[in-house]
Amino acid sequence: MLSRRLFLKSSAIIGCSAAAHPLLSSIAFASAPGENRLVVIILRGAMDGIDVFQPYGDPELRKLRQKISLGPDQGAHDLDGFFALHPSLSSLMPLWKAGELGFAPAVSTPYRDKRSHFDGQDMLEAGTGTDLDVFQQRDGWLNRLLHNMPGAESETAYSVGTEQMRILAGDAPAKSWTPKINLKLGPQARMLLQHVYHDDPLFREGGLEGMEIASQSMDRIKEKKGPTRDARELARFSASRLNGDTRIATFSLSGWDTHARQSVTIDGALMSLADAILTMREDLGKNWSKTTILAMTEFGRTARENGSGGTDHGTGGAMLVAGGAVRGGQALGKWPGLGESDLYAGRDLMPVTDIRAYAAWALHDLFGTERGALESSVFPGLDMGENPRILA
Repeated sequence: MLSRRLFLKSSAIIGCSAAAHPLLSSIAFASAPGENRLVVIILRGAMDGIDVFQPYGDPELRKLRQKISLGPDQGAHDLDGFFALHPSLSSLMPLWKAGELGFAPAVSTPYRDKRSHFDGQDMLEAGTGTDLDVFQQRDGWLNRLLHNMPGAESETAYSVGTEQMRILAGDAPAKSWTPKINLKLGPQARMLLQHVYHDDPLFREGGLEGMEIASQSMDRIKEKKGPTRDARELARFSASRLNGDTRIATFSLSGWDTHARQSVTIDGALMSLADAILTMREDLGKNWSKTTILAMTEFGRTARENGSGGTDHGTGGAMLVAGGAVRGGQALGKWPGLGESDLYAGRDLMPVTDIRAYAAWALHDLFGTERGALESSVFPGLDMGENPRILA
């Protein structure tokens, strides 16, 4: 029988692909009073914010990276004279110019140093301040929000897997939904499962056969629909619910764990994110003007690229905000710098703002949730600070 220790050891060997495994992808919904809508997209695998929103105006960037994140000279789109948008998000530039896209650099949860995808994602979705709180707090911050919203109801659903998204887990009633999409296994996930099944005669042959079927099925989907079909399906279904009674939606997108050849491997994840946002914008119609999207990841990546042209697990990351209700066209917060003395532990982007504070102010401005409830119940122990005014 496969032990947890062997599974975790195998995960580390393969490169943490299990943390962003497609079987864990899920989607959840909640209804709430009022007309404002909130969409939270969890980017599983630790998105490199320095690559997505490239601080090319920082003179230290080129000392840390020669193959990635080099700004407008390499095809990125200038945003404000200091930051540039990754070329694979070029389709979102009209939103930036329309004030419907923004971002917050140098953000993180209070999670530090251990840099585990599993723990980082748990803390992000639980909304807690320490590792210990994650184990004690079994529900998620969106579910706790509902308890502070009179008349709110919740229902949850899953895209591919059988596990509920923790961010909306809790006492609220749950339902399920499975979109008509096929299982997708990336190279790292296949290697992980082959390693796990290798010594198990019961599952080895069946597992290998199943992976081959999944691979052939996904090849046909790519030929017909393109590589970002899953993201569009999740966004389209979310929009259909948000056009009804639903006011809060959350789903996850994987593919952000870019340890090697990042200039190539990050493209698919970025295009999926862009497609999800644009699909939602199109399908929401007039309700887009009342919608706020927060795209959040468990932590950032190292400031310095590694020998494989990728980046390793870090600390400070970035949060993307979009929607017709946001005050876009700007970078929120401060930039800490990339000098050696500016980095966290001499290796990572220094977090400047607790990402929970941005989420809390969004909830305050969207739904009128009281600050006291946000700081004590929804995000225990959080100091929200001053209002960054995410909304227009």
